[in-house]
Amino acid sequence: MTSTAADRSDLFPDRLVVAVDGTSGSGKSSTCRGVATRLGLRYLDTGAMFRAMTWWMLEHGVDVHDPAAVAARADEPVIVSGTDPAGPTITVDGTDVAAAIRTDEVTGSVSPVSTVPEVRARLLRLQRDIIGADVDPTGIVVEGRDIGSVVVPDAPVKLYLTADAAARATRRAAEQGAADVAATEQLLLSRDAIDSGRATAPLVMADGAVHVDTTGYTLDEVIELVVGMVDRVGT
Repeated sequence: MTSTAADRSDLFPDRLVVAVDGTSGSGKSSTCRGVATRLGLRYLDTGAMFRAMTWWMLEHGVDVHDPAAVAARADEPVIVSGTDPAGPTITVDGTDVAAAIRTDEVTGSVSPVSTVPEVRARLLRLQRDIIGADVDPTGIVVEGRDIGSVVVPDAPVKLYLTADAAARATRRAAEQGAADVAATEQLLLSRDAIDSGRATAPLVMADGAVHVDTTGYTLDEVIELVVGMVDRVGT
């Protein structure tokens, strides 16, 4: 987990990678899927991979608050991520977990699991394998919290999406059917603090990334902005 832009500049020299990082509820998933669809690219939700790892730990009775216990089993689950933006899939040991990884139990446990260095190292390898897979099309939009800083530091397009905390909470509560927007906001702020403060691959705006505050924009406007950035790289 010590890779830098300097020592990994040759990761994917022939591949267009759009790296999108940012805070929870800032519109990363919808933006990335929209951009990938518009441009005919693949799409990878790395957050779903961490949720899948967390789901597996819970299913196997691992104490997610015990870093040593999580680290000891981080190599066991077989996690497979589909990259079709129209219908991204994720399985663990052959089981479809697309719905299971969005439960409150997983949501409340993903932060401590994601801070374990062995988990991040395992999923970093998987993420780079997917990004570098020799399939058409030759480009991919990748969302997460350390894509531009760690996973693909030399990506030609790097963005950092944020939004006002209240706006993020409203969006997330609507997605999850939650009535308590204030509680949702506190959960998001807590997740931000954990992600930004962890020792391994913290949430930061990568060098060279463009900061986009999505608060005052529609989804279509944000997608159009990103598509424009990708088009400029290709010209």
